[in-house]
Amino acid sequence: MPEVQKTTTVIGPDTHIKGEMVFDSTARILGTFEGRVIAKGEVQIGEGAACKASVEGTTVIVDGLIEGDVQARERVQLNSKARVVGDIVAATLVVSEGASFTGNCRVGGDAAKGGARPAMTTDAAKRSREAGTPVVNKPTELESTLAGLEARLSGGRRPAEAGYVNGSENGGI
Repeated sequence: MPEVQKTTTVIGPDTHIKGEMVFDSTARILGTFEGRVIAKGEVQIGEGAACKASVEGTTVIVDGLIEGDVQARERVQLNSKARVVGDIVAATLVVSEGASFTGNCRVGGDAAKGGARPAMTTDAAKRSREAGTPVVNKPTELESTLAGLEARLSGGRRPAEAGYVNGSENGGI
C-alpha cells in the first residue's frame, strides 16, 4: 500500500482571506484570516498572524492571534506570544508563560470527543467579555459561586450584634 504523503498548506504573511478553509492535512497560517478553519491534521497560527475565526483541528498550535473558538481533538498549545480571545475545547491544553487567553475552556478526554462544545456562541461570549461580565453557563454555577463568596466573606467572624466588630470586642475600642 502506498504511503500517504503529508502536506502542509501555508497561507503567507501577505495574504488576507475571508471565508471557510478546509484542509485534509496540516495548515500553517501566517497572514490574516476571517471565517472558519477546519483541518484533519494540525493547524498552526504563526507569529504575526491574525485569525478572526473558529479554528478546528487535531492539534492547534498558536503563536499569533485568534479571536474565536478553538477546538482540538488532541491538543491546543499556546506558545509565549499567543493571544486567544475565545473558548477552547481540547483533550490537552498547554499554555506557555507569556501567552494570553481570555475565554472559557474545557479540557480532558471527554471534552475533546465532540459532545462538549463551548456552552456559548462566539458572539455571546464576545459580548459578555466586552461588557466585562463573567460568563456563567448554568444557574447552579451562579448559585455555587455566590454561596462560596458568601462563605468567604463571613470567614468565621462573629456577628456584630454580639458586640464584635472588626474582629474585636466593642468595635475595637
